[in-house]
Amino acid sequence: MEADTPRLSLAQIMVGNASLLSVIYLSAGVVIEALRRLHPAPWMERASLALDSLPARVLDLLGALAPLRDAYVYGHVSEIALRLIFGATVVGVIFAMAFALGIAMWIGRWFWARQVARGHAGD
Repeated sequence: MEADTPRLSLAQIMVGNASLLSVIYLSAGVVIEALRRLHPAPWMERASLALDSLPARVLDLLGALAPLRDAYVYGHVSEIALRLIFGATVVGVIFAMAFALGIAMWIGRWFWARQVARGHAGD
């Protein structure tokens, strides 16, 4: 690596990767939802359900899915609000996973540096 090349911190890499993955996931959701509305097909319904399964499971684990479903059924929550809640849930999960992986990587780097400093690390 050249001396003039700036190094990115682990936090910058984590946020960048999580942001990119969030944009990709949300863009895929928008495209699938638009196609589902324009050209309804069974495979499009399955694709939409597959994208909705992650946030639905997370909200269910948090105990928020049943009240959200009731609010949607009774018209207290619009479809766009439901989509925004699902989207925010997915983004939260992606960033939580990036944070957890980043911590694991930091621990690994710390452990490796400690082993190198002691002279115990192999090549």
